[in-house]
Amino acid sequence: MKKKPVWSWMLYDFGNSAFATTMMAAVLPIFYYDVAAKGVQESLATSYWGYSQSIAVLIVALLAPILGAISDYSAAKKRFLFFFAYMGMIASVLLAFVGEGDYLFASLLLIIGTIGFSASNVFYDAFLPEVSDEKNIDQISAGGYALGYLGGGVLLAINLLMILNYDWFGFPNSLVATQWVFVTVGIWWFIFSIPLLKNIHEEKKVKQPRSRSYATIGFTRLKSTAKELKGYKQLLIFLVAFWLYNDGISTIIKMATIYGRDIGIDSNDLITALLITQFVGIPFAFLFGQLAKKIKAKPALMIALFIYLIIVGLGYFMTTALHFYLLAFCVGLVQGGAQSLSRSIFGRMVPGNRHAEFYGFYGISAKFSAIFGPFVFALVGQLTGSSRLGILSLMFFFIVGILLLWKVDIEKGVEEAKKTTDPKEEPVVY
Repeated sequence: MKKKPVWSWMLYDFGNSAFATTMMAAVLPIFYYDVAAKGVQESLATSYWGYSQSIAVLIVALLAPILGAISDYSAAKKRFLFFFAYMGMIASVLLAFVGEGDYLFASLLLIIGTIGFSASNVFYDAFLPEVSDEKNIDQISAGGYALGYLGGGVLLAINLLMILNYDWFGFPNSLVATQWVFVTVGIWWFIFSIPLLKNIHEEKKVKQPRSRSYATIGFTRLKSTAKELKGYKQLLIFLVAFWLYNDGISTIIKMATIYGRDIGIDSNDLITALLITQFVGIPFAFLFGQLAKKIKAKPALMIALFIYLIIVGLGYFMTTALHFYLLAFCVGLVQGGAQSLSRSIFGRMVPGNRHAEFYGFYGISAKFSAIFGPFVFALVGQLTGSSRLGILSLMFFFIVGILLLWKVDIEKGVEEAKKTTDPKEEPVVY
């Protein structure tokens, strides 16, 4: 194993995670509510943010099968990775030019930036097998995940300092400081992508014969895997459960800050609380892994989801910054654990020689399902005029997800996977 390519790969996660924390979760939602949507009715500002998130996820979901086919059938992963990464970086920098009332411009840049961030990750993930081997792939993957948490958290801490002490940095006010925060995200992402650009060289591929377009190949594979799932009953039940509760989790990540702003919590408290979530999440992701060893993965995941259900319920009654701090801490307790346990449970019930195919479907289908949470949140908030009822609507995703997860027999699912595993089976060529 060559250390330079490994560290270069992990450092990209350190850099691009700044978009997930500062843009999608912490600073931009507040800026959108206070500045970009100034003059818009308060509950509508929250709804517009939710709709923007849903549109971005929908576009990413539609692109994902095509990008996956490009990744598998071409030798241009690096080129596509940086095309979309630069799209995200440029959108981040351009957000500095958003002013009062420019919510449509802000929404457009959010959508473009999210597409760049998510699409580049498709190709970034595809480099993992090239910088690792069978023995260390899990450790390197976990290392990238941990560095992502750290990188996003470090820049968010710097961004918070810029906003709270804007005069230290020579800014006239916190608004200008916030606009420069968006510039730092693009720069941070660019700087930590340089090692990957310089030190990782794409493996040469024998060009595979292709009689159809990448779009046709991508969606044909998606349809084929969906049909295959009928033969794996337990896996299918789990997948539906995952779509539901994961949509609830992703909606909390995307909507929590703007919801907190809508009910009157100070923006600095919101950002600080999310910084706590970021760093609490690192050790507790590992602790949930240890808990799963003691009581098994499914009960550990159920505990995490029940805590999420409590978080949503308490979020409805939240009124003070202290409440938000406590809820942010609770999210940090379970966020990494719920995600990692879901992935490992799914992996146990997948046929041994179909991991790439099924995990590809797992990721793409999760993107499609994640459209509905922000949309429901936004729609309920708009129809009722209350974002509190919007947050309460997320209970549906968790309750139904938990009930379906309860029905999953993991051991039976493992047996179903073993029965259909054929070590001699060749992958399908499209």
